[in-house]
Amino acid sequence: MQDHNLQSERTVNPWYPFDGPGEWSLAKFLVENLTQTQIDQFLKLDWTRERPAFKSKDELFFYLDLLPGRGPKWQCTEFRLKGYESEQPIYLIWRDALEVAKQLFANPVYANHMCYDPHKVYNRTEREIGEFWTTDEAWTLQDQLPPGATIVPIIMASDKTPVTRHTGGLQMHPLFLTIGNIQSDVRMKATSHAWRCVAFMPTPTFLVSSNYQTLLQSRLWHKCMDFVCANLKVAARVGEFMVDPLAHWHTYALIRDLCNRVDPWNLYAFVNEAKKVHLSGVHLPYWRNWRRANPANFLTPEVLHVLHKFFFDHVLKWIKEVMGLELNTRFRSQHKRIGIRHFGSGVSHVKQMTGREHQDIQRTIVPTLWGAAPPDFLRAVRAMIDFIYLAQNPIHTATSIQAMTSALSEFHAFKDAIIVAEARRGKSGVKEDFDIPKLELMQNFARAIRNVGSLMQWSADVSERLLITHCKHPFEKTSRQKDFVKQIVRILDREEAIRLFDLYTLLSQSTHDPLINAVITEDDEVAVYTIAVTETDPALAWISRINPEAQRHLHGPRPVRNHFLKGIVSDDAKVAFNVTLNPNRKRLTVPELQLLYGVCDFLEIFGTFLMTSGHADLYAPLCQLVFDVWFKFRIQLHSTFQERTIMPSQVVQAESPSEQFPHGHCDVVLIGPFVAQVRAVFQPTTKRYSSLEVPAFLNQVFVLVQPFTFVGDDPEPLTRMWRVRRSLNINPSLPQYGERLAIIVPLTDIIHAAELIPIYEGPLSKDVQSNVSLELFDEFFLNNFADKELYHALAVALDS
Repeated sequence: MQDHNLQSERTVNPWYPFDGPGEWSLAKFLVENLTQTQIDQFLKLDWTRERPAFKSKDELFFYLDLLPGRGPKWQCTEFRLKGYESEQPIYLIWRDALEVAKQLFANPVYANHMCYDPHKVYNRTEREIGEFWTTDEAWTLQDQLPPGATIVPIIMASDKTPVTRHTGGLQMHPLFLTIGNIQSDVRMKATSHAWRCVAFMPTPTFLVSSNYQTLLQSRLWHKCMDFVCANLKVAARVGEFMVDPLAHWHTYALIRDLCNRVDPWNLYAFVNEAKKVHLSGVHLPYWRNWRRANPANFLTPEVLHVLHKFFFDHVLKWIKEVMGLELNTRFRSQHKRIGIRHFGSGVSHVKQMTGREHQDIQRTIVPTLWGAAPPDFLRAVRAMIDFIYLAQNPIHTATSIQAMTSALSEFHAFKDAIIVAEARRGKSGVKEDFDIPKLELMQNFARAIRNVGSLMQWSADVSERLLITHCKHPFEKTSRQKDFVKQIVRILDREEAIRLFDLYTLLSQSTHDPLINAVITEDDEVAVYTIAVTETDPALAWISRINPEAQRHLHGPRPVRNHFLKGIVSDDAKVAFNVTLNPNRKRLTVPELQLLYGVCDFLEIFGTFLMTSGHADLYAPLCQLVFDVWFKFRIQLHSTFQERTIMPSQVVQAESPSEQFPHGHCDVVLIGPFVAQVRAVFQPTTKRYSSLEVPAFLNQVFVLVQPFTFVGDDPEPLTRMWRVRRSLNINPSLPQYGERLAIIVPLTDIIHAAELIPIYEGPLSKDVQSNVSLELFDEFFLNNFADKELYHALAVALDS
């Protein structure tokens, strides 16, 4: 920024070439929200106040082109493939991958989210594997570097995506890059801008038979990768690297041997010979002369496509074959929870889903299958879901890797039940094999985790999002002519310049030395991080350290709200709760509260609680109090994997009975050693203008719950889930004998949100709807797949 040729003007006006913050904000709004035509239309409107200095889109873009802080320069290079013509000239639009990597490495925004050295983490005696830097491979690479040098892992993602709808057939094939030094929890969020687009690969149509289109396009892709990454390869050779093991070159040795025997440009002969040795037909793979670039390591198993897509393409289809329409009936009947998609129309009709929807189906598919499939079929499906959940652990140990491998082995042990049920089908009917490449790839998960760390840091979720932000959205702002890729490059360049200029103008307004601010706040930050680490935007965090007063002007992704700071915290400080400042119902008398919830013995229940907790003397004061009532609350936990990480809060509903929900809309929680359904959330308070004071013990939030009793001493063996049954009042001397038991406990006794799925016995009536499903059944499964944190917590509890 300081070296820019217009910096002298910015010492007077930080927003130059714009007049000030108002004109700069208008320029940003126009560029980020309107098309070029709409910008011109907007600027031609009659104005009631002073017009901006720019009068057209061309003038606006000229101003933006004067901004400093752009990334490496974009270039356009024409390509040809020897002996093969294409319908249109082939152009690669690219920038130097090494320069992009250097820019990311030097970006101070990520300074507090970087790692430079391999390290080992232990949980008691077990070694934990999470980030790449905790693996043995990182130590192996570091040992080959000279003193003072560090590893810069290059991570790339590339995928083809259509940018037109229905007609036009236009598509783009971007290549994205980031570096593994940036912590995975930061770089795996698209809003952190830790990924950069380094190229748009050409997608030509060659004038050859359709049999060779894909092969030639693959060869062209590798040639372009070779070109874009050329300087990265030079950087990889600088220093005293040891020679790679011979096994590293096994694949390329096969390719070279094949090229010595067959002309690679004789496609017919070359492809036939390549198939015999299981090669794709690409004779110059881009990684061939890249030190330490071992395909067996850098082609990591990918969670989104290998696991979630496998579930949707195969496992869910097997279940549909076995259950038929009963699958939809059961999904429609399941209790609705906030934050989880409810499939009100079932799942059978859906042809395409997002990865998030795949996961929402996986949450409940095992208990949903109960009673509608053969036992071994259910066990195979449950084992696969176990494998999918375990593979997504952000941190692994030898024990968790063994559990994951055992789950996959269990699936293979019982998969014959899928064939017996004739659930695996193809276009020609029933199939009796499991020749599924993704299933075979799962055998490699354990080795990959040991080599490159947790697989979640390599997931394609972020690159799928980048296809939208870097291709589809910018395309809507282009003229949609043949040069639309070049237009998109200019749009991306402007967006990057705008982000950097935003940071520059904020810092230029600081009244203090940014470096001093950074040093002063470092100690405070360490203190905060020892309590908890919350998700945040790295740019926002950086600004808050070096210029706190400018933080409110920077817009970023919404961070996770930390309820441990100002909420209600449990005695052991492991759980935080939040209720709104204004209750849903204020100062209800006992009769009003009993009428609202249909609980006729509220005072008796509260009296029992006071007696068992040693506060029987508070019953008399209780009768003189009124109650504030909430219909929901939030619960927040520390991660079971990383105790310093705070998870997003979950909403627990406790709505009173209504026309839509005759029995109320009430979620389930874990309270110490039992499961309970929350019926009411309330806090005793005084009547308005009353001189009474609420006793200290009663001055807290309580919940009225209906508990469940565990059935048996162990989980059910097929689903490995605990069975629970509603607890009933067993005191024959009470008028509530035989009715559901209700108790009152402090809100802080709750330890986790939970989910119950009814134990279905035979076909389910279509009259059973989601608003009453928890009320019509007496026995349920405690769903340990409800979320990954609960899954891990229950697994640890079961093992211990």
